[in-house]
Amino acid sequence: MKSNLPAIELLESTHQFPGTYMFKAIGRSENGFIARTVAAVRDELAAPVDPPFSVREATGGRHVSVTVNADVETAVQVLAVYRRLQALVGLVVLW
Repeated sequence: MKSNLPAIELLESTHQFPGTYMFKAIGRSENGFIARTVAAVRDELAAPVDPPFSVREATGGRHVSVTVNADVETAVQVLAVYRRLQALVGLVVLW
């Protein structure tokens, strides 16, 4: 998958750090995609518990959208989470 990560400068100019950042991943609703998405964010940020998240299932149930609102300290952390999420099996879209 080609990396289309935002530049650190863009993140720093459009978001306040530290603060909450929203990650959204859409993937195939199989093989625990929801749990793996949330765990990837939690693990990358070394958080003691899962960050708040919400889920929407696509019509037909083949895909699921996972929105994770995580507390991050820096733009570098945001990029690290994006890199971890890009590696998820079953990922279709990430923003």
